[in-house]
Amino acid sequence: MKIAQVRGLTPDQLSEELAKLKREQFNLRFQQATNQLEKPSRVRQVRRDIARVQTALREKSGTGRA
Repeated sequence: MKIAQVRGLTPDQLSEELAKLKREQFNLRFQQATNQLEKPSRVRQVRRDIARVQTALREKSGTGRA
């Protein structure tokens, strides 16, 4: 997911996307713990996508760090 795509979403869509990514992250961690993870690189990709969505949410809400 590119940052341009993320910035084009509404805050509601961003919240839904964040929830979906966190669910996926949980499932990936579960698979990793049980040695069933097929694509280890996906863990890193999901973590970065979560950061992108959170950044976009912060930008849209206007409550960033000073």
